[in-house]
Amino acid sequence: MPHLRFTTLVEAPLTVAFDVARALGRPWGAPLEEVASERPYRDVYSGGRRGPTHTRSFSATGAGTLVEERVEWTPALPGPPGRVVDRLLVRRPLVRAMRAHLDAYAAAAARRALDVVQVVGVALVDGDRVLVAQRADGPFAGCWEFPGGKVEPGEADLEALVRECREELGVEVAPQAFLGEVPLDGVVGGGAPGVSTLRVWWGRVAAGEVTPHEHTELRWVVAADLGALDWIPADRPLLPDVVRVLDPASGRPANDEGGAGSSPHPPRAGG
Repeated sequence: MPHLRFTTLVEAPLTVAFDVARALGRPWGAPLEEVASERPYRDVYSGGRRGPTHTRSFSATGAGTLVEERVEWTPALPGPPGRVVDRLLVRRPLVRAMRAHLDAYAAAAARRALDVVQVVGVALVDGDRVLVAQRADGPFAGCWEFPGGKVEPGEADLEALVRECREELGVEVAPQAFLGEVPLDGVVGGGAPGVSTLRVWWGRVAAGEVTPHEHTELRWVVAADLGALDWIPADRPLLPDVVRVLDPASGRPANDEGGAGSSPHPPRAGG
């Protein structure tokens, strides 16, 4: 079956990229019916037995959301005549329309993201250990989490991460690599429910000694002990990704056991 693929990097969290894509629809008039949807990871629309099928997938990256789109259709005519018609009347117009549509979509999602309060976190690694912090108050008092907090207006994610560690732990940190993103189904910073996400990197302490300025306790733990802790709901899906950083030889994929690369049920807001 003939098809075209399009890829766009959107400067927006998973939830915003997904919601804006659905709101804008697609740049052609053929009516499509939704046949599958898993917010904010994937949706599929179909025009029936001979109509086009449009599939979108959304993946978190350190730079934003990677959106992959695939459009499939049934040729109007068989053989060489069908390929000529396909190229002139389907492929070329579709490519032009999709390029313009994706440019407008990326811009709209980036604008919408400015109104969403995001949460960032960091798994600070020292050899085969990672730093965990016990919450001092709130609905998850006594539960464990990775340090972090809300991104302030005008702040980049990594700037917020460094600032939060300075405030919470009294240290300077060096972020290393993006770990994953988890949708939050609660309200963050007075925003709409289910819009914000938690984006987490792993990093190292660059200067200073960790001190619990805002937490009840800080603890360095090895991979084998992570699962026994009582985690806030937002951070638990990231544990397999953290284990892979602590023990690369384990070979565990980032999305095993509900990792942040999979599609976990959205936890309550934990930032």
